Amino acid sequence: MSRRLFCIGAATGVVSACIGSDSSASPPTPTPTTTPMPGGTAPVSWAGFSGRFLDQSGRVIDNGNKGVSHSEGQGYGMVMAAHAGDRQGFTRMWDWTRDTLLRPEGLLAWRYVPTATPPVADPNNATDGDILVAWALGIAGARWNRQDWLAQAAVMRAAILARVTVTLAGRRVLLPGVAGFAEGGRVTLNPAYYVWPALDAFHAVAPAEGWDTIIADGTWLLTQARFGQHQLPTDWVELAPDGALRPAPGRSPWFGFDAVRVPLYAQLGGRSGLARPAAEYWQGRRSAGQMIPAWVDVTNGAIAEYAGSAGVEAIVALTGGGTAPHALSDDYYAAVLQVLATLRP
Repeated sequence: MSRRLFCIGAATGVVSACIGSDSSASPPTPTPTTTPMPGGTAPVSWAGFSGRFLDQSGRVIDNGNKGVSHSEGQGYGMVMAAHAGDRQGFTRMWDWTRDTLLRPEGLLAWRYVPTATPPVADPNNATDGDILVAWALGIAGARWNRQDWLAQAAVMRAAILARVTVTLAGRRVLLPGVAGFAEGGRVTLNPAYYVWPALDAFHAVAPAEGWDTIIADGTWLLTQARFGQHQLPTDWVELAPDGALRPAPGRSPWFGFDAVRVPLYAQLGGRSGLARPAAEYWQGRRSAGQMIPAWVDVTNGAIAEYAGSAGVEAIVALTGGGTAPHALSDDYYAAVLQVLATLRP
């Protein structure tokens, strides 16, 4: 299941597509690597995560999506490793990411498919992946006095501001990618791409770059992009020129797989107010002895017939108290959410 299937064509309107002119060079031929640990009990930690999902080349493997890798996953791993003080693991991941996904202007191609030729067929980026990797490079560069990493973080910050921000309805917002998210004067946005601890770190290290505007307008966006009885964010939203917001047409109107990261990042970034609607919804269900569903349809209140993952449970515990699962999930994305919920940026 791809989390970025909405990128369906060349962008028009407020931003133009760059596929072709900004395509990265062909990535190196994959080399054989050791398969990460397939199962068993692992702790909710970077050590547990890396043992299960990181191969020897430095590639973070999404085992729930046919073994592909993403800029997002590389960013998650690099952030975890930097916080854990694993310089060797961090270096492996960054070297692989730089050699395989880095585009000329400093953004990253979003997906690597090891069984495809070429493995990086789509040069479009994923803005959350770029933000995560730039944040990780900043943390690691400061921690280990690597000026080259700090310089690369600055290049990536500049590329994000130049290529995937746009002003609409008087607000400067983050596009999910360079191509495919603007049409007819409207833009499609992903509220979960606002990684608040990263944006705060960008503003702290470079206050003149304009991240304060991204932060302020992103706060407006996430405050307004709440829908339905429980005022929950959706995975994808559409912003119109007059400032109107609605769940993105053509997408499931769910508080689901992507949007669970909205309360996660808000809580990690010290913005409990942005996390509150989801936290209150979850705690209300828990108090009633009801399961935490994997998704909620904000238009009619329908919920998934199955429970959220261990990763969702970790976010529920982070935002509302309680006990998170102690064992690391066997699923890449659930495990990512579990470990991120333990960080204290």
